[in-house]
Amino acid sequence: MFYQLYELNHAALQPARLYADAVRLFYSNPLNPVSHTSFGRSVAATAELFERTTRRYGKPQFGLTKTVVDWKTVDVTERTVWSKPFGNLVRFERSLPAGRKPDPKLLIVAPMSGHYATLLRGTVEAMLPHADVHITDWVDARMVPLSQGSFDLDDYIDYVIDMFHALGPDTHVMAVCQPSVPVLAAVALMEKRGDPFVPSTMTLMGGPIDTRRNPTAVNLLAEEKGIAWFRDNVIMRAPWPVPGFGREVYPGFLQLSGFMSMNLDRHIIAHKDFFMHLVKNDGDNAERHRDFYDEYLAVMDLTAEFYLQTVDTVFVRHALPKGEMTHRGEAVDPRAIRNVALLTVEGENDDISGLGQTQAAHDLCVNIPADRQAHYMQPAVGHYGVFNGSRFRSEIVPRIVDFIASYGRQTRVAAKPKLVRSAKS
Repeated sequence: MFYQLYELNHAALQPARLYADAVRLFYSNPLNPVSHTSFGRSVAATAELFERTTRRYGKPQFGLTKTVVDWKTVDVTERTVWSKPFGNLVRFERSLPAGRKPDPKLLIVAPMSGHYATLLRGTVEAMLPHADVHITDWVDARMVPLSQGSFDLDDYIDYVIDMFHALGPDTHVMAVCQPSVPVLAAVALMEKRGDPFVPSTMTLMGGPIDTRRNPTAVNLLAEEKGIAWFRDNVIMRAPWPVPGFGREVYPGFLQLSGFMSMNLDRHIIAHKDFFMHLVKNDGDNAERHRDFYDEYLAVMDLTAEFYLQTVDTVFVRHALPKGEMTHRGEAVDPRAIRNVALLTVEGENDDISGLGQTQAAHDLCVNIPADRQAHYMQPAVGHYGVFNGSRFRSEIVPRIVDFIASYGRQTRVAAKPKLVRSAKS
């Protein structure tokens, strides 16, 4: 009922948003003399700020049409190569010369934690010059009819395994944040079963493998409240008239409230600065604000079963590091992983996945040879900087590229990559 009231409130504000947008257009029109005054820019800025803070942000586009390969600019085409009700696999197809040696196949598993896969636009863009990039494009749960069934953590793992099969042998996988646990579980199950499509390398970035290490505010909240609290307080039914009407979900607007509250002062200051940029006619800084928040404020619903099972397994029971995690009744044993090279990446100032939580994967994967394991901690970056930004491009990407090149099955070498510090050191 609360979700339906939220939808009604959003609909009720639609006339006000339209009026605010009309005011913005009127007072920012260069043919209007008032638009060149501080008063006109202030009115336009106020109207735009109101419209943006009451808007529902739709799914952004990747918008990656070009990249540079071998010092030449080539076209990039976005194509869906695998699809199921709750997720798609998108390939960024590059127009490469015929006969050129193929680059490694890279599967980037995006988090299903509220934001769309486009949050990793910078990650994809940075890897495009070096790999045949594919990314998981998860579907907003409120857009999936009840007739399509449920989707939980076990289904997530099945999806990842199916994607490996669709991509074929000698694939490399990069899991960003939340999917580190299901990707590690999927690889462990595939190795245990002798699956020939197990990936060549596995890169886990800022993921909650063992949240008992340096627990963050997010981790402590889950432990303190327990799974029953989340079931009673954050799970709602998708409202009419969306396609998934009646489906139990963790709504995107609640997730966004949680994201914003963690750094509320920063967001308030950012919006104040945005207003001042508009008044001062500082178009570049204003446009950067729009670009960031168009992405940040675009959120999706999660299925209740996936969210609750993930919270219980990863944050409450710590099932994976305790050796208690199962997938459809089958034990998930990271010790079964022997052939997949493992790289973990963390940020020094990560306030979502604390230092050591991702590195814990090395303590679980005890049968991967030491020279096929590596860990890197990036100084002076937070959670977002682990997979995006200037330090990611200059410091982390070269290490990932070197790791993939060193341990691909067609290019396998005995020595560990020079650019990556060993997890054992």
